[in-house]
Amino acid sequence: MFKLKQRVILSIGAFLLSLASSASLAQTDWPEVAPAEAPAHWGSVSANFEEIPYPYPVHFLELNRFQQDIRMAYMDVPPSGRSNGQTVFWQHGMNFYSEAYTPTFKALSAAGFRIIAVDRIGYGKSSKPILPYSFNFVAANMKALLDELEIDEVAIVGHSMGGMTVSRFAMMYPDVTTHVVMVNQIGLTDQRQSRPWSDPFVGGGATTYQSILRGHQRYFPLRWPPEHLEFVRRQFGQTMSGAWPRLAQVRRLQGQMLYDDPVVYDWQHIATKALVVGGEEDGLVDDFPALAHNVNNELQNSTILLYPNVGHAPQIEIPELFHADLIRFLESDPNAAASAWK
Repeated sequence: MFKLKQRVILSIGAFLLSLASSASLAQTDWPEVAPAEAPAHWGSVSANFEEIPYPYPVHFLELNRFQQDIRMAYMDVPPSGRSNGQTVFWQHGMNFYSEAYTPTFKALSAAGFRIIAVDRIGYGKSSKPILPYSFNFVAANMKALLDELEIDEVAIVGHSMGGMTVSRFAMMYPDVTTHVVMVNQIGLTDQRQSRPWSDPFVGGGATTYQSILRGHQRYFPLRWPPEHLEFVRRQFGQTMSGAWPRLAQVRRLQGQMLYDDPVVYDWQHIATKALVVGGEEDGLVDDFPALAHNVNNELQNSTILLYPNVGHAPQIEIPELFHADLIRFLESDPNAAASAWK
């Protein structure tokens, strides 16, 4: 049903450009306060991020799903330090894609990990088809990639919506999964019990610079990182592309998946060694600590680590501490009790 096409789409020149682009995010020439209006010089951004350089070569897994030919972009990042023989499969959040986690990949690579980082279908450089999205669909695509790469065992890490995808994967494929890490996971309740169903094909409210900015600002209730404005620029730029009507529909379908396919009933079935981790001041949900502790209690073999005075993105707000804790957990014995990890 699928085949792997190992196509590297970054030339050496583009690779060097990507390094420069990543470095530019750390510079201090971003405004300390996000502008009230989109800067006039911002232009459109393509549907599949052709103009956005990634830090490592991009490959594509070709799939046929729901009688559609689609392709899933991914980076296969080798260890830059001495290899420890472990592979990490990374899952991004809903407003992101694999490239946004570049600093984390560099930290994991330096520690000896191989990293498989995908743009899920509907995101980044991957196809943007109109189809019935579900977490089973996402998990099956993850497994298809691992099969083609002949990877038998992985540790899976997911941030935000990515936490939901690794929850489903860990439940469906326990024999493949050594560790599971849920970083500020969303979908912590069954939304069907608190609001009515809505038709994702009816449409939604207008997507504006201000609405996108507000969505990103919620990640950082204590301090706005100026360099994060680049991710707002990219998302807003797609609203100016000719593909926006389709992209907006795909986004509504992705959002509906959160409602239609909750993962709250998956956790009790996950025996894999797990870490529930995140910033206590997560602005996306009310009382994140209480809900995170509920996830930890539902999992069969897990522990929890919450950071005070940190929001939805600890990998951005406290990268050194977060990366050290993440690496320490991933290096721990998968057969040992998670409660003994700390």
